[in-house]
Amino acid sequence: MALSCNLNRYLLLMAQEHLEFRLPSPFWILSLPSEDIARNLMKRTVCAKSIFELWGHGKSAEELHSSLQGYPVERMVPFLHPESTYKIKIHTFNKTLTQEEKVKRIDALEFLPFEGKVNLKKPQHIFSILEDYGLDPNCIPEKPHNIYFGRWIADGQRELIQSYSVKKRHFIGNTSMDAGLSFIMANHGQVKENDVVFDPFVGTGGLLIASAHFGAYVCGTDIDYNTVHGLGKATRKNQKWRGPDENIRANLRQYGLEKYYLDILVSDASRPSWRKGMYFDVIITDPPYGIRESTRRTGSQKEIPKGMEKCPESHVPVSLSYHLSDMFFDLLNFAAETLVLGGRLVYWLPVYTPEYSEEVVPWHPCLRLISNCEQKLSSHTSRRLITMEKVKMFEGCFRFLPGQKRQGAEQGPMRSVAVWEGPASSSVTCELMSVRADGVDL
Repeated sequence: MALSCNLNRYLLLMAQEHLEFRLPSPFWILSLPSEDIARNLMKRTVCAKSIFELWGHGKSAEELHSSLQGYPVERMVPFLHPESTYKIKIHTFNKTLTQEEKVKRIDALEFLPFEGKVNLKKPQHIFSILEDYGLDPNCIPEKPHNIYFGRWIADGQRELIQSYSVKKRHFIGNTSMDAGLSFIMANHGQVKENDVVFDPFVGTGGLLIASAHFGAYVCGTDIDYNTVHGLGKATRKNQKWRGPDENIRANLRQYGLEKYYLDILVSDASRPSWRKGMYFDVIITDPPYGIRESTRRTGSQKEIPKGMEKCPESHVPVSLSYHLSDMFFDLLNFAAETLVLGGRLVYWLPVYTPEYSEEVVPWHPCLRLISNCEQKLSSHTSRRLITMEKVKMFEGCFRFLPGQKRQGAEQGPMRSVAVWEGPASSSVTCELMSVRADGVDL
């Protein structure tokens, strides 16, 4: 079980949320080019708790000790010299150890060349023993399935889920996106500083807040005048009407992100009001499914008299139902036309699970499918987080048919500098693997 001297291997400790987006084990062994890449990764992810430089691992204490003895001493020395301070922590998954058991495990590492002083409050270096007792809380084994030892590198951004919680947000609606999922979507879109991010179904702007956190300038549209202007009945319990300053701009101001606000327009996504051109680095959106929020577009069942197509400014158009298939056709064509080359489209696709196949996922010859992640909603329904990247210049509107052969459509797996040490990856991918760290797609 000795580790190869040629690779920088790291242990990623995952949070037990959104398990549908990844393999179930909370421990992942990755091979990364450098420690800087590992740190940059953790500056973005909300799915991982911590990352460690892996010094050894095994299925028993004996195998762990053998693995540690095979780890190059020259890699240990910079962190174990006499002038350094350190502490050793114990982390167990699916089991709680007594203090006596923890001390026993730490004492068993006395063969390692620690020469520094122990400092439990402010150590220069933190080392961890991590034990995996499986996923079944009703059948906890006496001995761990795997044991890991490594040097702590960095923590993930789990605190963002609490600090941006919808419960504490100034302006919310019935379908405001969960903070954690908003950051996952921003990472899928590889949102970065000075990008321009657009949401055509902006609602209360939850996705724009996550994008602005990463330094992107944000804008959006929505067909609902009351939502855009913060008018009408409130969503919160015990509050009848919305306050005078409940709007998306106020939300960004709440988090100190108002400087990234461009504008929000009342507009119909089926009839974009933009001039032809490439404006956006990322389009990130959660289209309405017609369940809690209706799917609407402007129009009338009646035939429009000739010469009356243009309406005065004071006119409020009648709205029609907006079929889901039409909505996604319009969304993909709009993204293909307005995204910059290399820009990304990230959106949710609702599906009826018994009838789902990859053929029903909308596609466009200008867009390459990057990832397709499932989030189960019930026994027979789910929604899939679709990420696409623009790879060709827009040549004209395109309408796909389910089952149609995808001629010219770009598809391919995501690039990754991370190397799996576990079972083969499924088609479901994790937010973590879409993070851009120092110019590298992870």
